[in-house]
Amino acid sequence: MNEKDKVPYVVSSKSYTAVAINCAAKAGEWIKSRLGTVAQLSTKTSAQDLVTEVDKGAEQMIRKLILTHFPDHAILGEEGVEPGPEASAQALEAARQEEYLWIIDPVDGTTNFVHGFPFFSVSIALVHRGEVIVGVIYDPSRDELFVAEKGKGAYVHGNPTEVSKEEKLSSSLIATGFPVETSTLLPQNMAALQALVPKVRNVRAGGSAALHMAYVAAGRLSGFWEVGLNAWDIAAGSLLIQESGGTVTDLNGRPYELSVRNVVATNGRIHNAILDVMKEASTGS
Repeated sequence: MNEKDKVPYVVSSKSYTAVAINCAAKAGEWIKSRLGTVAQLSTKTSAQDLVTEVDKGAEQMIRKLILTHFPDHAILGEEGVEPGPEASAQALEAARQEEYLWIIDPVDGTTNFVHGFPFFSVSIALVHRGEVIVGVIYDPSRDELFVAEKGKGAYVHGNPTEVSKEEKLSSSLIATGFPVETSTLLPQNMAALQALVPKVRNVRAGGSAALHMAYVAAGRLSGFWEVGLNAWDIAAGSLLIQESGGTVTDLNGRPYELSVRNVVATNGRIHNAILDVMKEASTGS
């Protein structure tokens, strides 16, 4: 056992990471307290794309906390962007020019939250000159905090995380999610699902991309893929996985960067196998 395994991770109280943790914890506590109290429910791009006053309130809380500490930093949050992939891409392109950019999803898994299904999370990432340097994902239902700092590893409750050791699809538990853009992206996702199900141990679809990625980092899942995502769904989780020894790419195997919307995240060992199956499914070969 190396020294990293022995010593719990400690965060400086004035660090970027400490602020991200504080934001996620405070927002998560408030979100949990609002379970079962949603009075107003709206949709964005489709009937499956929900937003509540809790999403908006949590994002406002996180924004205020960040700007209290770092008033010159930029913030890109899901609830501050107009619905649709074009608006998301435009907002990201404008924001990514900033030296420091916080990317936040106040409630990743809003549908689960609305129905009282305990699989939703707060996702916060800090980007410095285009590179994710801090990633925090908090699960209020289980009080689990996943934290990563660039070059310093990833942790859950202060203990180092490590991706799973499965080397074959047949022994791998993987996860996916279903896109809100059902007319264009759902057929692509279903083709991949149909191709992968017979080849893996099983597939889960929990409804929070951020938590799925945290679970890949923690070795609970060997892989995850989803299409039609946005930077706030993926950014924090991408760093968690990379710092835990895993791999995050687009569907063509290109390394993750902020504009990627179709993502494959794995322990690294099964990555090429998943990409190959998905490529075959998309081409029909």
